[in-house]
Amino acid sequence: MAGSIEAYDTAKGRRYRVRYTTPSGKRTDKRGFKTKREAEIFRAEVTVAVASNAYLDPTLGKKTVGMFAEQWKTGRLARLKPSSRNTMETSWRVHVEPQWGARGVASIRASEVEDWVSALLSPTTERKALSAQTVRRCVFVLSSVLAIAERDGVIRSSPTKGVQLPAKRSKPKRFLTHQQVERLSAEAPGRETIMLLLAYTGLRWGEVSALRVRHLEMLRRRMLIEDNAVLVKGVYEIGTPKHGSAREVPIPAFLVAPIARLCEDKTRDAFLFSDGVTPMTYPHRTSGWFVKAVTAAQSADRTFPTITPHDLRHTAASLAISAGANVKAVQRMLGHASAAMTLDVYAELFDDDLESVATKMADARAAAVS
Repeated sequence: MAGSIEAYDTAKGRRYRVRYTTPSGKRTDKRGFKTKREAEIFRAEVTVAVASNAYLDPTLGKKTVGMFAEQWKTGRLARLKPSSRNTMETSWRVHVEPQWGARGVASIRASEVEDWVSALLSPTTERKALSAQTVRRCVFVLSSVLAIAERDGVIRSSPTKGVQLPAKRSKPKRFLTHQQVERLSAEAPGRETIMLLLAYTGLRWGEVSALRVRHLEMLRRRMLIEDNAVLVKGVYEIGTPKHGSAREVPIPAFLVAPIARLCEDKTRDAFLFSDGVTPMTYPHRTSGWFVKAVTAAQSADRTFPTITPHDLRHTAASLAISAGANVKAVQRMLGHASAAMTLDVYAELFDDDLESVATKMADARAAAVS
C-alpha cells in the first residue's frame, strides 16, 4: 500500500500524518488524524483513488470559483452573441459572484446550491423574488464555471448536477388577425411599413433594425437576413441572426412600393428603418410609439390584445399557417434552427390545421372514388 503513517505530538495530544505520492509524482501529506485507524482509512482511499485514476488533488480544490470564472469569460462566454454574453455576464456579476466567487470549488455542496436557489426565489427587504428564468440562468452560469473545474479533474462532479430548478413558465402567445394588424398599423402613422413587415414576415426586432438597403432584392421580392442589431451597454453591436444562419425572406407584394420609397436617397449600406447611420431603436416599453399604437387600437376595439413587437412575429407564424404554409416554410421564414423547433413553439396552430387536413383528405377521397 502506497504511503506511510507517522505519529506526532501536539498540545492537544497525539496526531497522525499520512505521507503519499500523487499521480504527478509530487510528495505530499495530510495531517491531523486523531487515531491511527482514521489515518489508515485515508491512506487506503488515496491508494485506491491513485490506482483507479480517480485521485483529486486537494490543493487544487482550494482554487476559487472566481479563478475558474476567468477561464469561462475568455472561453465559452466570449463565444456567445453580444446580447447573450451581456445577460450571462450580468448574472455572474450580480448573483453568482457575490455568493460563490471566493469559495473553493471543492468545498461547495449540492445542498448549498439548493439553498441558494430557494433564497433567490424568495423576496427579501432588498429585492423582489427573482423569476424562474433568471434563477435558472444563474444556476446555468455557476454550472458552466464549475464544469471547467470538473473537466480539469479538480472536482469529481459539479454540485449543480441534479439540483431542482424552478419550472419555466412560457409567456402566452398573442396572435392578431389581418384586420387587427391593419388597425394597429393605422395607429402608427409613419411606421406603417415596419408594423406590416413585422406582422407578415416574422422578422425579429434586431433583424429588422439591422436591415440595410443592400439586403433587398426588389425584383425578386426577397430580403437577405444576415445581420442582427443588439444594443449592449448603450452601444449597437451587429452580429449574425439567432442560430447563426442567414436566410432569405419573401417581401409581401403589398409592401414592395412602400419599402422602395424608404430606399430612396439612401446608400446601399444605409439602414432601412432609421436615419441610415445607426440601427432603429427599440420603442420604449411604456411610452414609445408601439405601445401608443396598441393603446389607440384597444380604445377602438376592446378585444384588441396587449402585445409587444415580438408578438407580431407570432402573428406572422399564425397568419402563414392559416394560409396553408407547411412547417418547413414557416421554419425558413422565421429562421428557426429546425422544423422540430417550429412545431414545439407553434404546435397548437398546427393542431388546428390537422382538422382541415383531415377534411381535405376526406373530400379528395370522395372525389376519387365517386
